[in-house]
Amino acid sequence: MAENNNGNNGNAVVAEEAGPIVAVVEEKPPCKDKEVGGGGGDVVPAASKSKNPFLEINNLEKALATMTLILSIPVLGFIVWIFYVRDSECESILKLPSFQVGIGVGLIFLFLISNAVVFLRSRCPVLGLLIVMMPLLLVFIIGLALVGAYKMESRSVAASPKWLRLKVFDEAHWQDIKTCIYDTGACDDLVSRTLMLKSYDFSLKKLSSVESGCCTPATICQMEYVNATFWRKKEGGAIIPSDPYDSDCDLWDNDRGNLCYNCISCKTGFLRTLQAKWWKLGVFLIIASLLLFISHLILFLSSVYKQFRT
Repeated sequence: MAENNNGNNGNAVVAEEAGPIVAVVEEKPPCKDKEVGGGGGDVVPAASKSKNPFLEINNLEKALATMTLILSIPVLGFIVWIFYVRDSECESILKLPSFQVGIGVGLIFLFLISNAVVFLRSRCPVLGLLIVMMPLLLVFIIGLALVGAYKMESRSVAASPKWLRLKVFDEAHWQDIKTCIYDTGACDDLVSRTLMLKSYDFSLKKLSSVESGCCTPATICQMEYVNATFWRKKEGGAIIPSDPYDSDCDLWDNDRGNLCYNCISCKTGFLRTLQAKWWKLGVFLIIASLLLFISHLILFLSSVYKQFRT
């Protein structure tokens, strides 16, 4: 019996010593270089857990699509501005408001086509690119014409600098324009705003192009200031013969119905007012068309690359 007890005690001691060993083995962390498969215990390399390149392409494509949609939002805002902005004084005589509405309608179609191509890019990327590039190219060309960016500017493009100059300096149109300027009361408003100003204070006041060109004589005439629309001619005033505004000094009349409405300076002032507005519109068309063109081109390349890899 003693031997049996001793044997049992020995087995117990061995079991107690083996227990921690097993625990240590169980707590051993798995190898970082390999991973056991879920089903049959196969060893799978850890490198297989790297990112999927197709997932990265999808994320890039989604980001480009979102950027294209965001770039089309300013176009929508500009459409609202075109339809609700106040027309420049007397530009309706040149039928520019109808051209302005036409540009707004064209931008609406561009906005719809651009977004439709974004949503349908996976089905027909090549056709979608061709469809969206045609209106973008047309908008870009119109923008270049409005800012007068190239010498061979077409005179048939309404609101281009050359077109505006031809219309404003045409006597048939100018008769209606100067009547419109008089009816708007631009010069009467200038008188009421500067009635209490002295000569020096008036010379420091910033006038619009129409006010300085139509309501006051040219600076080279060196006339004496009485009020905004009444000036005394000085005897023997020095006039530069080669100056294009030389003849304006003889055309000036203190009569409120005449003033300098027939002067070159008045035509130039009205022309600057129109050109400033349409130049800004042309700059927007150029920038918007370029950004949308680049965005759609990159989106098209990513779509083609994705289809090629799959």
